[in-house]
Amino acid sequence: MLLIARAPVRISFGGGGTDIPAYYERYGGFVVSTTINYYVYTILTPGPPGEVEIFSADYRSFTQRPICEDLIWNGDLSLPKAIVYYFNIRDGLTVFLASQVPPGTGLGSSGSVAVSMIKALAFWCGLDLGPREVAELACFIEINKLGMPVGKQDQYAAAFGGLNGITFLRDEVRVEPLRMPPQARQELEQGIMLFFTGISRQSSTILKRQQEASRQGDKETIQRLTAIKELGLEIRRALENGDLRTFGELLHRSWLEKRRVTEGITTPLLDQCYEVARERGVLGGKVTGAGGGGFLMLYCPPEHQNAVTEALTALGLQRRPFLMENEGVQIMQGIPWTRSSPRYPFVAVSHTANTDSARL
Repeated sequence: MLLIARAPVRISFGGGGTDIPAYYERYGGFVVSTTINYYVYTILTPGPPGEVEIFSADYRSFTQRPICEDLIWNGDLSLPKAIVYYFNIRDGLTVFLASQVPPGTGLGSSGSVAVSMIKALAFWCGLDLGPREVAELACFIEINKLGMPVGKQDQYAAAFGGLNGITFLRDEVRVEPLRMPPQARQELEQGIMLFFTGISRQSSTILKRQQEASRQGDKETIQRLTAIKELGLEIRRALENGDLRTFGELLHRSWLEKRRVTEGITTPLLDQCYEVARERGVLGGKVTGAGGGGFLMLYCPPEHQNAVTEALTALGLQRRPFLMENEGVQIMQGIPWTRSSPRYPFVAVSHTANTDSARL
């Protein structure tokens, strides 16, 4: 018996940071992002009787616990352990996790891990959850139960897939596919460049500072995040109009706002790389995710891309080719199931934030 699920990672074009609850619950958030053809995989197989094993290729980590024993939610495997515990597995199970991108590189891989695992474990237990159910459960476990200082964009992007505008409100998340002219969409895909800086970082420090400033109503932080949100809305309009030059210019303006939100978002090396890229024809770009390292995402007309690639390679960056991905999380291989005959007992659990019935 073998089950494989995969979820894509994402790159965000605008609005990043406004998907954190401390901001969007008061002001509303908006993000434009697309998933790309790099994936997080969850592979499930039967394990030793009475045991749950979790392997992570990315962290080179392994944990094994009796099923009746509560898993300790700390370390690199805290998120996978919490998800396994939520599903109340009552028979031997082995979980293997692998990603095509290193963790801590700003492509939302932790959200993709959660989404991939939830889709796989639900199917294993006899449930075929839809993208919204998967995304909300991933957010609940990461944000409400583990207290991770993250937003909701990564989970929704990975679950739904595609190029979307995502609106975050206190009681609702709306996912709306962008309707770009086909030729402009092709040009967008050809114009986006991804460069790995070689730096993996924990985003929690940056996000905690941003979250705390938003929670306390810091005027400057709120103003910058609101400007980033407004630029995100302009980016959506530019993309839907097929105006890619304006899109590039808006990316640049958004990055200038983002890098001033809190400390640690940029570094002297990142600033140097971005300046060199702009000098060689890049219209705009940003550091992916919370910042501080990971990938540098740039929009550049094709005729300038060779010069940009040569210059950034000389500075130690590595260009990574990619394609935009239209599909979200999916089961790649699995055994058919019926709701009346689940393979393993499963106790459905409410994931309302303050319910007394929540298992975690």
